[in-house]
Amino acid sequence: MAKVTLGFAVVFIALGIIGYMATGSQHPTALIPAALGLLLGIFGFLAMSPDPGRRKLFMHINVTLALLGFLGTVMGLIQWFGTFAGKTVANPPAVESKAAMALLSLFYVLLCVRSFIAARKARLV
Repeated sequence: MAKVTLGFAVVFIALGIIGYMATGSQHPTALIPAALGLLLGIFGFLAMSPDPGRRKLFMHINVTLALLGFLGTVMGLIQWFGTFAGKTVANPPAVESKAAMALLSLFYVLLCVRSFIAARKARLV
């Protein structure tokens, strides 16, 4: 799962950079997905340890960060779905970036939970 985390880290960093450029490089908050990606990358790299306790710790840190990322951007996802109903938003690139971050974070959290359940089942057998 640590290698998957590194893949998600790259995607989050790219999302942050693209979002920053899409807002005209005027809004540094557009780099929040890149900051999350950097943290996921650091802890994902640390999770590549052969020590199972250390790996478990850093993967739990990663899933917590992703959950916080989802909770912080879920309103952007709701606004993005509202645009399909004809609602207008003040800054469309920001809403799209938040929605993408929310979806990516949620997907990553679900993958981690599935992995944690599989690891627990494997330990019990």
